[in-house]
Amino acid sequence: MNGAELISILEESPIVSAVKDEEGLSECLRSDCRIVFVLFGNVLNVADIVSRIKRSGRLALVHIDLIEGLSQKEIAVDFIREKTEADGIISTRQQLIRYARGRGLLTVQRFFLLDSLALGTIERQTAQYAPDLMEVLPGCLPKVIRRICASSSVPLIAGGLIQDKEDIMTALEAGAVGISATRPEIWRM
Repeated sequence: MNGAELISILEESPIVSAVKDEEGLSECLRSDCRIVFVLFGNVLNVADIVSRIKRSGRLALVHIDLIEGLSQKEIAVDFIREKTEADGIISTRQQLIRYARGRGLLTVQRFFLLDSLALGTIERQTAQYAPDLMEVLPGCLPKVIRRICASSSVPLIAGGLIQDKEDIMTALEAGAVGISATRPEIWRM
């Protein structure tokens, strides 16, 4: 799997299930979402979580910063690469994104839009570290999404605070290639 194939899947099915617990995982596996962001787990169960996702025919990307027992070091990427079937990682840490790309994993760099300084950081870091995708939270800021999409060649997923179909459509119309959400009702839209 490469970044272009990931984008192709998002073009067909732009809603990404972001699962934060076992209940959400079970619900997600009953949805039509083809990409799953794993936002929970620990070193003892993450391989099993990913395996369930892969057996269902979906892509699995693990938010490496949220897995209990993993450090914020490159060895954590090696663990995900060697001990799970994950297609890629999500992280806020650019050094892990760079390292994971070098290890052949898909990468999603997550950014939190707190202020205009954060906006500048997004533009600099995506140019420098070139993740396959960026995820921007909150995802309900169409003017900002439009600006980021215009200034970056890295495709954007809007996540966080997506409440309804109008939020989804607005983010997609602003240039997002996909929407990530933890709420099952969004996954069914």
